[in-house]
Amino acid sequence: MLVRIVFGLLVAVAVGTGAFFGWAARHGEIAPLAAPPDPKRFPAAQIERGQSLAALGYCSVCHTRADGPAYAGGRGLPTPFGTIYATNITPDPTTGIGLWSPEAFRRAMHEGIGRDGRHLYPAFPYDHFTRVTDEDVAAIYAYLMSLKPVRHAAPANELDFPFNLRPLLAGWNLLFFRPGRFVPDPARDDAWNRGAYLAEGLAHCGSCHTPRNGFGALLPGRRFAGATIEGWHGTALDATSPSPIPWTMETLVNYLLDGRDPNHGIAAGPMTPVVDLLADQSDEDISAIATYVLSFQAGRRDDGAAARQFAQARELVVRPGAPAPALDEALRPGYAIFVQSCANCHRQGSRFTPLALTSTVNGPDPRNVIQIVQHGLKPPRAARGFTMPAFAWMSEKDMADLVRFLRGHFSRNPAWTDIDGAIREVRAARAH
Repeated sequence: MLVRIVFGLLVAVAVGTGAFFGWAARHGEIAPLAAPPDPKRFPAAQIERGQSLAALGYCSVCHTRADGPAYAGGRGLPTPFGTIYATNITPDPTTGIGLWSPEAFRRAMHEGIGRDGRHLYPAFPYDHFTRVTDEDVAAIYAYLMSLKPVRHAAPANELDFPFNLRPLLAGWNLLFFRPGRFVPDPARDDAWNRGAYLAEGLAHCGSCHTPRNGFGALLPGRRFAGATIEGWHGTALDATSPSPIPWTMETLVNYLLDGRDPNHGIAAGPMTPVVDLLADQSDEDISAIATYVLSFQAGRRDDGAAARQFAQARELVVRPGAPAPALDEALRPGYAIFVQSCANCHRQGSRFTPLALTSTVNGPDPRNVIQIVQHGLKPPRAARGFTMPAFAWMSEKDMADLVRFLRGHFSRNPAWTDIDGAIREVRAARAH
């Protein structure tokens, strides 16, 4: 009897596995074009619009390797499952997408299926791009096909087993992918709906600012609640935003266009190229994105006045003979390092945003502070006067003492835990 039960289970598993892989492979290849399309067949206005839309989707950020040709691929995208290398999306016929038809490109954007019928990894955010209109996808296609072809084959992905098995992505899609174009909310105004279309579609803001489950899928119930991205913490954009001073339409638009706001600080890390590309978008679209994002911060208490008072009280007067602030014993080593290495710029009355007002110091994770101290700050182009040198030469102990002081003195939030581990993680990531 037991043998028959076990045999039946094995048969069921075999049949189920076969059915699954058959279903997973149901997407057929779309025939390649005979040759890359002539860019002259696309209207100039469509190409120009596609260029703007590609910038809004930050396509060049992921599809350009360091010091490599734009859109030629090869950049490694770290994930919890291994490294995925972005592909070449120039119109090169052998290593790029020159032989992709408009239908093949549209399917990739809307369904996450390549021209050859293989599933694309959701590091390519087709779960967001599925919301983009056919017209906008066609414009992006026209723009990419107008680029100069670059012959460059991306390296093979470096994924652990079983994540290197693409058919398993069919199961991921079944569980977590909801295809379909954006549908406006009739209860909202045009600005909100335009912002929702952009932020949830091409701009895919949630990819960096929404936490994910163990399978790498966004948690829909925690939209914009903050997430880990490329060794940084993507700051929460909802009502739990760590910014001591609430965002307003004016300050958020300033930040998205310039990468800096006096009450919030300067964009850093993965947000830097985003701001550089948003700077070329229309004021109307940036305002629409701000309208949408700010709707997630509704109901937050406005304690800006108290935050400014605290920041002013915490600013340091650093000059010969000036008394040291009253500090816990554990913060004194970090204070000494701050005076020696940081106070020349971050002192009372400096032109920089007071540290006590930054989301970096007030956030739930120390990695953003560590990243900036370790690698310095190269701000977006509109804020290039606010650079900061790297302090990678610091010992791990000195950096930990400094980070502990920054949090303890310039924030009213609880102390960060495992600062030492976060420092080792940041340094190990750059070493590889």
